[in-house]
Amino acid sequence: MPLHPKVPKDLALAPLAVAIDMNLQRLRDKTPGEVGFELALELDSEEREPTLEGERVDRVLQVALRDVDMHHWSAEVTPDRARLRRSGGSVTLDIGLSASILAYITSADEAGAGPVDRAD
Repeated sequence: MPLHPKVPKDLALAPLAVAIDMNLQRLRDKTPGEVGFELALELDSEEREPTLEGERVDRVLQVALRDVDMHHWSAEVTPDRARLRRSGGSVTLDIGLSASILAYITSADEAGAGPVDRAD
């Protein structure tokens, strides 16, 4: 049975998901070290490599959401760090990150285990 939009902003979910997925594609098949390098390059960051997991999650979110019109949806990396979840309409949608992005995130200090949110 097809799921029909229940609120107007539900119509923005598919283009939003595609834009985020396209931003993540260039990171998915890289090694964790290459993921960190690509994130620093994309964010034009000369800062040290983040040591805390929460900082690494924030960098992944910044690149995933870069140049994406969120249409009042919010995004967060799930607590298991394996997916990026969009919520705010009548449904939520998770996009898988990748094993290498997960390894990049979790290789940091385990202290920052809560979700990190980005809303428009």
